[in-house]
Amino acid sequence: MRRDTDLEATIVAKYAALSPLLNERARRLWAAAESVVIGYGGDALVSSATGWTPTTIRRGRCELADGGLPPDRQRRAGAGRPGIETAQPGLTAALEALVDPLTRGDPTSPLRWTGTSTAKLAVALTRQGWHVSATTVGRLLHDLGYRLQALQKTLEGTAHPDRNAQFEHINGRATAFLPRQQPVISVDTTKKALIGAVKIGGREWQPTGQPEPVRVHDVPGDAAGTAIPYGIYDMARNEAWVSVGRDHDTPAFAVAAIRQWWTMMGRSAYPAATDLYITADAGGSNGSRSRAWKAGLQRLADALRLTIHVSHFPPGTSKWNKIEHRLFCHVTANCRGRALHTFETLVELIGHTTTATGLRVTAKLDTRRYKTGVMIPPADMHALAIEPHTFHGDWNYAIRPRPT
Repeated sequence: MRRDTDLEATIVAKYAALSPLLNERARRLWAAAESVVIGYGGDALVSSATGWTPTTIRRGRCELADGGLPPDRQRRAGAGRPGIETAQPGLTAALEALVDPLTRGDPTSPLRWTGTSTAKLAVALTRQGWHVSATTVGRLLHDLGYRLQALQKTLEGTAHPDRNAQFEHINGRATAFLPRQQPVISVDTTKKALIGAVKIGGREWQPTGQPEPVRVHDVPGDAAGTAIPYGIYDMARNEAWVSVGRDHDTPAFAVAAIRQWWTMMGRSAYPAATDLYITADAGGSNGSRSRAWKAGLQRLADALRLTIHVSHFPPGTSKWNKIEHRLFCHVTANCRGRALHTFETLVELIGHTTTATGLRVTAKLDTRRYKTGVMIPPADMHALAIEPHTFHGDWNYAIRPRPT
């Protein structure tokens, strides 16, 4: 008994050393040779040491006895488990017929309105009389050229015919203003943020095993409020002002943020300015069709004695607004993984946002209340000193200060 134990340990050591260097056929012949040397009981002993079945070892002894297989083969022809298509001809075609309507958007497909996992596809094939597992379905799908893929944001809808022309117009106007030391700013509202112990996307360095606890559910009613950051980015000076509102994102709030930027930063930076050029999105609180936005800019032009020029980006192109990738992306990165327990926390995080290119940001909390649904009568609109440009006057216009 002791001899068999020592012999099995020796075979285990040999197999561990040789197995990585041998192919299937060589391992089988080596196991058969060890069995032949041992003699009676060799098949069982080698099987226990290597994990090979006694049948495989006996087949190897037969190959040793009759000269074995041709050198270019691992197994004899027909050996091994038959392929799924051999055992069940037509299975691959049945699977492809089941999946293809889903990829082509056929509403009559029986699986069109269900999650088409491999398990559900296997169930559907089983109902048709096939015998197949979810694992085999996944392998067959790969062989057919299918892969798990997420939806990809590439469709931008129907582009406006003057989209590129408007981009060129904005670029030309900004290029004309900057050399004359006239301010050019990009404005927009970034994503609103819940204030309180609410989870914010991203990760932050913390002691191991001690993440900051926040609420399980992000319910707006449990938050201390909602912060609305409205930014003004100065393209020439690479600096920005962010007003953090706590009421509503209205045209009055947007105009108030621009007024604060001019009072706190713009006036000292451009003491000889006579004009102000604003690039904005086509929608939201600074939308091109908002009467309240234009009326607010008129009051601002009257107060500052500046001619305010406005250009809106075409619908669906807000990502091209400079403020998006010059300011807001860096603000988001600086706030990642931080719980915004108070409005002041957000203001401090925004105000301390910097970049390697020298971005400077000033942020302030705006606690004022802004009414929603403010209507501007047609008579008030006629009183505005608005001059539409010859090219797309709905997107490009100037608002001149009215006589005092």
